[in-house]
Amino acid sequence: MEKGNQTSVPIFLLLGLFDWVEQRQLFGLFLWMYLLGVLGNLLIALAVSSDPHMHTPMYFFLSNLSLSDACLLSTTIPKMLANLLTQDKSISYDGCLAQMFFFLLFVGLDDFLLTSMAYDRYVAICHPLHYTTIMNPRLCALLVAGSWSVSSLDSLIHTLLVVPLSFCTDNEILHFFCEPNRVRKLSCTDTLINDVVLYVVAVVLAIFPFVGIVFSYTRIITTLLRVPSAKGRYKAFNTCCSHLLGVSLFYGTGCGVYLSPISTQASQKGSIASVMYTVVTPMLNPFIYSLRNKDMKEALRNVFRGKTVFMQRL
Repeated sequence: MEKGNQTSVPIFLLLGLFDWVEQRQLFGLFLWMYLLGVLGNLLIALAVSSDPHMHTPMYFFLSNLSLSDACLLSTTIPKMLANLLTQDKSISYDGCLAQMFFFLLFVGLDDFLLTSMAYDRYVAICHPLHYTTIMNPRLCALLVAGSWSVSSLDSLIHTLLVVPLSFCTDNEILHFFCEPNRVRKLSCTDTLINDVVLYVVAVVLAIFPFVGIVFSYTRIITTLLRVPSAKGRYKAFNTCCSHLLGVSLFYGTGCGVYLSPISTQASQKGSIASVMYTVVTPMLNPFIYSLRNKDMKEALRNVFRGKTVFMQRL
């Protein structure tokens, strides 16, 4: 193809994680992981919404996180499964842009929701007498609305900066979805300005939530060390364990991919590693937030028994 604008490459080819034959053999595994992740996250959201006892800030943020994870899984996996079924690696240019937008949106949303949950734990442990006053419904709604707004703006900036780029003959993406960095690297035009803007935005939006989480848990640990009772310290810290594990998985796997050497990020190993934060982490979150939580387990039992508020009213 001759060099031209973005329409010179009407499609991209998603090469996936492994050899094409090996990927087809893993179709069942990815289908199972997708269904488990989506159903698990939707069950968490349903359990929270249907049980009046769980209409608290912590579970409000958790239900939004679960919906975000279900959407994140649905942004990338269905297209990969469809390509495997049809033996067609292609994705349209518009489809690639849309996938990039929603991927960045829900990853950013997860980031900010995890930060909101850390702030909730900070207030609950460090300022328990003022918890209901500080974490009022208005503030919770503002935190979620702000998370959606900032994440949407971030993903829109990333996507719009790709639109003016020209793509020539190279249209093969060594990944199972349109990962933004790899799409930009296929451009046959200079992407220096794009890279500078994108990295500045990404660093700012990644650092502020992370600093917020670190600050919250630093204050939490400082407060717990002053609690005289070991049982009291354990009980208070136990309310943070699930969130800490979720944060560790999200940041640990994400940093493992994007802070690795450039050569690793652009290789097949980098694509395989990205499965951890795009598929495995959203799939595991329902288990992380339910297995050690008695209230959540009881709410899930009520969902399976049909004891929701809606059913009771009927």
